[in-house]
Amino acid sequence: MKLGLQIVLGLFSLIPLAFAVMGLWQGAASADPAAVVSVAVDNQFRYLSGIYVLVSLLIWSAIPNVERHFRLLAAVCAALVLGGLGRLYSHLMIGPAEAKQFAGMFIELGSPLLLIWQQAVARASGRAGVPQR
Repeated sequence: MKLGLQIVLGLFSLIPLAFAVMGLWQGAASADPAAVVSVAVDNQFRYLSGIYVLVSLLIWSAIPNVERHFRLLAAVCAALVLGGLGRLYSHLMIGPAEAKQFAGMFIELGSPLLLIWQQAVARASGRAGVPQR
């Protein structure tokens, strides 16, 4: 059960890393090459892409002892859910985004399911309820 979660987290962490690299390298053009965007929008897009690198690094730091890192994973999931809610709001108010962004919204909003799995791993290892160090 623990190894499965570690593998899923490792694979999951590659998603924000891939978008980070594309966003940092290509800017807003990585989301929509045909769109004309302002310098300010491209700048903000690249900044937010940099934050995706941190998300991947945080997930990687939790993988080796995943049973001990509920708080860290909960914080990452909270950030992802907030982003997913932003995408949902955009979807409802402005219209559907590209398929990859729509898929991202479902992944982000579903990320708390990983916390349920993490708690099962923690209980199996006897670490449930043990404060994170």
